[in-house]
Amino acid sequence: MPPRPSNAELELLKCLWRQQPLSARELHNAVGEQLEWSYSSTRKTLDRMLEKGLIASADHHGLLVFHAAVAKLPTLAALSADFARRVLEIDGPLPMQAFADSRLLDQGELEQLEAMLRDADPERPR
Repeated sequence: MPPRPSNAELELLKCLWRQQPLSARELHNAVGEQLEWSYSSTRKTLDRMLEKGLIASADHHGLLVFHAAVAKLPTLAALSADFARRVLEIDGPLPMQAFADSRLLDQGELEQLEAMLRDADPERPR
């Protein structure tokens, strides 16, 4: 599995999963106020994410743009399973009702996520 993104890195990934590629300025404009940080903090975080392999960059007409290098559903499945196990001490995946009102996932993605979480749980009958 790719490295686990920090909370700030996850916010940038969510922007990229919604729309990509995006420039550093576009990403900063999307999350800077929410994260209460400067443009230089966005740049440093993007550099760290490049090093970790969470994102990739490309030159687009002389502008450096970024796209997610990790897929949304496997990343969310791993984070959800980790949260359920480590924080909530749940043996097994979170119930799908926990994701029902997500603005990040559509119905098809919810079904795929449910299957990924179910398949990752060795204790759960198939």
